Amino acid sequence: MEGFNKIAWAEKNMKVLAKIREEMKREKPLEGLKVGMALHVEAKTAVLVKTLIDAGAEVAITGCNPMSSQDDVADALRSLGIKCYAKRGMSVEEYYTAISKVADFKPDIVVDDGADLIFELHKREQRVKGASEETTTGVLRLRAMEKEGALQFPVIAVNDALTKFLFDNRYGTGQSTVDGIMRATNMLLAGKRVVVAGYGWCGRGIAMRCRGMGANVIVTEVDEVRALEALMDGFTVMDMDSASEIGDVFITATGNRDVVRLEHIRKMKDGAILANAGHFNVEVDVNTLEKVAKNIREVRKNVKEYDLGNKKVYLLAEGRLVNLVAGDGHPIEVMDMSFSDQALAVRYIAENWEKLEKRVYRLPEELDRKVARLKLETMGVKIDKLTEEQIKYLSDWRSGT
Repeated sequence: MEGFNKIAWAEKNMKVLAKIREEMKREKPLEGLKVGMALHVEAKTAVLVKTLIDAGAEVAITGCNPMSSQDDVADALRSLGIKCYAKRGMSVEEYYTAISKVADFKPDIVVDDGADLIFELHKREQRVKGASEETTTGVLRLRAMEKEGALQFPVIAVNDALTKFLFDNRYGTGQSTVDGIMRATNMLLAGKRVVVAGYGWCGRGIAMRCRGMGANVIVTEVDEVRALEALMDGFTVMDMDSASEIGDVFITATGNRDVVRLEHIRKMKDGAILANAGHFNVEVDVNTLEKVAKNIREVRKNVKEYDLGNKKVYLLAEGRLVNLVAGDGHPIEVMDMSFSDQALAVRYIAENWEKLEKRVYRLPEELDRKVARLKLETMGVKIDKLTEEQIKYLSDWRSGT
């Protein structure tokens, strides 16, 4: 089965998680616990699922996006006896039905990506020991809940771990977004004007990789500091109104809605390509685009043509995450770190939940650094250690010139 082949390839290349898996398999820190998961169900995710099962947990999983699951991987998980409710191409209703099934599993700990499962548990007032959240969009929702006093259990923002966002968001999103766009279109990026909306860590990675492919990159931002940073990183910075008149490819990575609106699309060139790398399909105003289009047709897999009368624009992956809908998501070696963070977060919750308050936490620094240390180890890289004299010097305020 192809799904098993994909999982085996991911396992072979997720060397940090393999070390953590050995440790957890030996110590069984999740013995007797149920873990409910809502993640992009693909090969790397399957390795995390198997790691948690080896640690003693019973697992139920579904997708965190209607279009991002891979059916062959989901079938492989089900054939192993794992409760997996994910499938590709779900309707919105089917998607939330699957989320409800994981909630019905009555998990003790939750691993989420986007916070839809966590939100479902809150609607039911269903308490769990704690949860971990994978992505920026989910963390934003959870911090808003915490601020309003609505959060009912502790959550570890795995997204905020250094070994997650510095690598997954930047290098993972950068490479996989370009990969998804190229797979969907088979077009050349070199020489094109690529407009990247948002210069957070995901936007940084996309802009960097598009420039590496020879594109002329324009960055749009609402944050003054990030706009200034993009400018000093060598990118052209302008507002979306101006960029929409000259861009060839538009990629959103903001975590916000209506970043590319009809007013922008009306100014675009004939043949402009629209893609989204954010978690939810709200960054491009697809609903309005569909209402005004005179004709809509699929011209390639994951490419829809919208005929506006005087021009045609092309939307990739239905405005959903282009890297997962049109590609395989983040590279294996990047998710090796992110899912190692997740495995350690689940263990931390299992062992410390009684001491945790109902708020959003960062992954403890010692666990974050453990993942970095193991990653370097598996790559055969040695680094220096501070001497006793250096440690003393750094901690002594008396030392001067």
